[in-house]
Parts: sequence; C-alpha cells; structure tokens
Amino acid sequence: MADILGSILKSMEKPPTVGDQESRRKAREQAARLKKMEEDEKRKKAEFRKKMEKEVSDFIQDSTQQKRKYNPMGKIERSILHDVAEVAGLTSFSFGEDEESRYVMLFKKEFAPSDEELEAYRKGEEWDPKLAEQRRRLKEQAALEIAASSETKKLETPNSNYRDKYSHLIGTSAAKDAAHTLEANSTYGCVPVANKRDTRSIEQAMNEIRAKKRQKRENDTAAHNSGS
Repeated sequence: MADILGSILKSMEKPPTVGDQESRRKAREQAARLKKMEEDEKRKKAEFRKKMEKEVSDFIQDSTQQKRKYNPMGKIERSILHDVAEVAGLTSFSFGEDEESRYVMLFKKEFAPSDEELEAYRKGEEWDPKLAEQRRRLKEQAALEIAASSETKKLETPNSNYRDKYSHLIGTSAAKDAAHTLEANSTYGCVPVANKRDTRSIEQAMNEIRAKKRQKRENDTAAHNSGS
C-alpha cells in the first residue's frame, strides 16, 4: 500500500518554481502582444481598404480623369488596391523596378492602355500620346521603304533559273525536265549537254554520220530484196 501511495505522489505535478512562473508570465504576455499586433494589422487593412474604396469611387465618378497613378506602396496595400479596382470594374497594373518603387495605376475600362503605353510605364518612362503617334508613323514609313527596296531588288535581279522562269508557262514538272536537259551557258547558248561534252573532231563526226546513213540504206535494200 505504501508503495502504491508513493508512486502516486511521485507522479503528481510538482508546484511551479519561481522560474517556471516567470516563463509562463512572459509567454502569456508575448501571446497577448501577438494577438494585439494581429488585430492592429487587421484593423489597418480594413481602414486602408475603406480608404481605397472611397478614392476609387471618386475616380469613377470624375469624368475628367481617365487614369490614376498612386504613390509607391507595399505588396499588401497593392494587393488590396488591385482587389478594390477589380470589384469596381477597373483595370489596374503595377509598375516599378524594385519593391520599394512599385506603384499602382488605375484605368477606366473605356480608356484601357495600349501595349505601347504599358511598355513605356514598364521602362519607367512617361507616356506621351503625340510622341507615340510620331514613332508609329516613322515605323510604318520605315517598313514601307524596306518593302519597296526589297521589291526593287527583286525586279533588278535577272531570273536565271530555267525552272522558276518558265514554270508558270509550261508547268513545274516540264520546266524541271527541261532544266535537267539544257544547261544555259553564255559561251554555248542552249545546247544539249551531250554535245558540249563531245570531244570528237568534226571530220570524225561526219564520217560516223555517213557510215550510219550507208548502213541504213543497205539494211533497207536487203529488206526490200527479201520481200520481193
């Protein structure tokens, strides 16, 4: 019985020492501070959202404004402003190279920015519609001049490819066959390829032609006699 009672007494929690009490007090204070900070943060977010909702509403009702640029703000504030703008039916973008310089711009739907305008803001430049129009016209003029120059070069360059030159007249296949058969040359002109590579003398060629004709006549005579 004594052993059982002893084990029970040992298992019971010892009364907290002074050090334990101090640690628990600090833990409670820290928890209270964290809770207060969370509540303050929540309150500040709510107040900021309410402020943005008021500013966005004023912006929408002001017919003289097409867009609104805000000062740089933190990531949480930007997120809240984007959410408020989306709910109000506005278009919003964030610009800035680093976190400290990033800001939000709001645009009314009917005045949504062009790609060129957005690119200017991304580069940290101010948007000038007149200057942008001048640049656009210069680009179009440059493109037209390049196209005209390319067309002029095509007209000035002679088409020496037999297949490309005559395919619209005799068809692609026929032009291809002709291109294989003939080889255009400034010295020989259009001559069968075999004739260009013939190394026989004129006399030898004439003798062979006469021999072929004589052989043909003899064959014709023999055939005639056998038929009689």
